[in-house]
This record gives sequence, C-alpha cells and structure tokens, in this order.
Amino acid sequence: MSELDNLFEEGLEKYSFMQILTSNLFVIIWLTLGALACWYFYSLFGLVYLIASFVLVYVVLRKLVCVNCYYYDKWCAIGFGKFSAIMFKKGRIEAFPTSIGMKLAPAIYGLLIIVPLVLLLLSIIEGFSWCKFVVFVLLLLVSVYNFGIGRRILCSQCKMNIICPGSMVKKKKE
Repeated sequence: MSELDNLFEEGLEKYSFMQILTSNLFVIIWLTLGALACWYFYSLFGLVYLIASFVLVYVVLRKLVCVNCYYYDKWCAIGFGKFSAIMFKKGRIEAFPTSIGMKLAPAIYGLLIIVPLVLLLLSIIEGFSWCKFVVFVLLLLVSVYNFGIGRRILCSQCKMNIICPGSMVKKKKE
C-alpha cells in the first residue's frame, strides 16, 4: 500500500493565494519579532537569529520536509511546496512520515520560539521597558497562533494530515 493511498481525500488540492500570503505574513512577523527580542538582549544575537531563522525555515526545512510532501511543486498552505520545487529535486512521499525533517522540525521551531522569549525575559529583568514587554506579548501571541490555532486550521484542510506526524488534526481514512 502506497502513502498516496493514505491521503485525506477531502483535503485541499491547492490553497488560496490569500491563505498563502497570510501564512507567510505570520511567519515573517514571528521571525522578525524573534529577531527583535534577541536584539534587545544583544544586538548581534538579533542579527544572527534573523539570518539563521530565515535560512532554517525557508531553506533547510524545505529541503528536509517539503521535498517528500504531496504538495511538492503545488500550492500548499504556506507556498512551501512551490518554493521547495524551485530549489530542490523531488523526494519520495513514502519517506515523508519518517524523514529527518519531520524529526527535526519540532526542535527547530521550538528553539526559534523559546530562545527569543528567554532572551527577551532576561532583557526585561535586566531593564524593564514597555517596548520589550509589548514585543514579548506579541511574540507569544503570534507563536500561539502560528503553532496552535493557525496550524490546526491548516492541518484540517491538508491532504497529508493522515500520514503527517506533525498534524494537529488527524483525519481517519474512510
């Protein structure tokens, strides 16, 4: 039995341009707020975080995850399928659930959330400012949306949600 037989049939074949734009906007806001949080702690950390986070999210994870996805060279929820097809050759959908990318993604995303929050908290302890506090709250809210509410919505519409270990909504094969 092929992994293609385990796809969620009611899942979207392609996501809307507005969904892709909105998803990317939230990712960019999240990474920018993370960089600002790190910058408050030490300006060089902010620059390193900004560059490293964009490379990790938009290049490394695209190679490790998206090349094996059903949406490779298609318009997925965030457009990564099309984006990864520009940069990398297609992998195998059978490798998707057990790929190194599916194992590393939670750790990478977790670090990209936790590191700026911790550094910003340390910066707030060192010297409180309302700007730092606002960035902390916004970063927390955007992170909760991106990796909670937003992901749940996107996963519920995804053809891969049955076989994806990271899916927040597991559909049953009819």
